[in-house]
Amino acid sequence: MNVIIDNADLFWAGMKTTLTLTAASAALALVLGVLLAACRVSPVPSLRIPAAGFVNLMQNLPLTVLFFLIVFGAPKVDIRGTSYWTRAVLALGLYTAAFVCEVVRSGINTVPAGQAEAARAIGLGFTQNLRLVILPQALRSVVGPMASTLIALTKNTSVAVGFSVLELTSVVSRLNEGGKAVPALFGVALCYLVLILAMSWAFELLERRVAFAR
Repeated sequence: MNVIIDNADLFWAGMKTTLTLTAASAALALVLGVLLAACRVSPVPSLRIPAAGFVNLMQNLPLTVLFFLIVFGAPKVDIRGTSYWTRAVLALGLYTAAFVCEVVRSGINTVPAGQAEAARAIGLGFTQNLRLVILPQALRSVVGPMASTLIALTKNTSVAVGFSVLELTSVVSRLNEGGKAVPALFGVALCYLVLILAMSWAFELLERRVAFAR
């Protein structure tokens, strides 16, 4: 415990990087995931097929491989001037977007077909139907699965430590030289536990709120 207290500044700095990395990549994943879900249920093959291909690729590609492709591949295609943190956000966001897409798509499938038919009957097009009728109901029904996806994203941020991003897990390597690796690991595990429990509590409150609203 003394190791954690004596190095609280290192743990806090790592926690802040983990939080910002999680928030930025989650925002990217949510926006892209919802758009992908809309494309996947679209009647237009030119939207549906590429979206399905992207989702299948991301779900079957190891996250570490994706990190290598983005972090070290970006300069090869003349994408320069981006930090390792930005590339980590891109890798985590793209990877998680595929899982967000499938969560949202499962929510869309739970909306009764009669809702969409009624919307079409009053003259709403596909985009209006999706935005005004289907998505609001679908998103309310997937708060629990979405929480699991974003919690997994939070834990996946630890991969970024291998790509020069000094997030929470990097504290272990910093304290390793002083023979404090094992206590540091316990400290990192405790920080992740606190963070994930807080997220779980927040999503539980949100789920209760939207369930009551329905």
